[in-house]
Amino acid sequence: MAAEKKKRNVKKIVVRVLIGVAAFLLVEWCFIGWKFNFGPFKALGEIRLKGMPGNSDDYDFSKIEPMENSPLQGKTVLFLGSSVTNGAAALHQSIPEYFAARMGCTAIKEAVDGTTLCDTGKSSYIQRMLNNVDPDQQIDLVVCQLSTNDASKGMPLGDFGDDTATITGAIEYIIRYAKETWHCPVVFYTNARYDSDAYPAMVSRLYEIAEKEDVGVLDLWSDDAFNSISEEQRALYMKDNIHPYKSGYRDWWGPELEKQLLAYLEQ
Repeated sequence: MAAEKKKRNVKKIVVRVLIGVAAFLLVEWCFIGWKFNFGPFKALGEIRLKGMPGNSDDYDFSKIEPMENSPLQGKTVLFLGSSVTNGAAALHQSIPEYFAARMGCTAIKEAVDGTTLCDTGKSSYIQRMLNNVDPDQQIDLVVCQLSTNDASKGMPLGDFGDDTATITGAIEYIIRYAKETWHCPVVFYTNARYDSDAYPAMVSRLYEIAEKEDVGVLDLWSDDAFNSISEEQRALYMKDNIHPYKSGYRDWWGPELEKQLLAYLEQ
């Protein structure tokens, strides 16, 4: 009798522990979804992002004035990137949507959060370019993000002619594939400046490759004046040191990228 009672008590304890663990995990995942816009409850993060001043309706891309005589009017542009190209902090309005609204192009947006240039798996830039984009599709321009994930994950910079598991090799491969497949111009764009030891080395290497391969660099990193914004502007434009809100794309990054792209296309 005593043994049976003890057994029942043990079961109750186990059930309570399991319920406690489940409740803790639920709260943790809800917090992660709300704070970092990630996981099974990432919709909570979307709700939080909608309330940010930089994502207000005032900055919606539907209010962008179209450019007259745009060189990309009616053209198809492939945008290849990760969370910055995806607009992870901007309710998925980012560079592709800006150029589509401003310059009248059709944007093919191939962007997945957390992915790298380095070809380390099926979600890498290269694998998505090879497997998700029709090689027979009419592409008039390829715009590729110089991913901050390669810097934060410590991917090897590599050297010219290295394999695609290195940053240099991956950039070279993307350029070659795009030119041979779609016979179109290729440009890479950088992030605005943030605290990183690895990313400036990537920017420097990108310039070396661009000169060698005759591609464009839309550089948000190097210009001191562009990066010298007030703390109030930074709070309005940026969720963190890497990801812009809609306001950051529309009123800070977008116009500068547009200016540099027009200069490149006019060469």
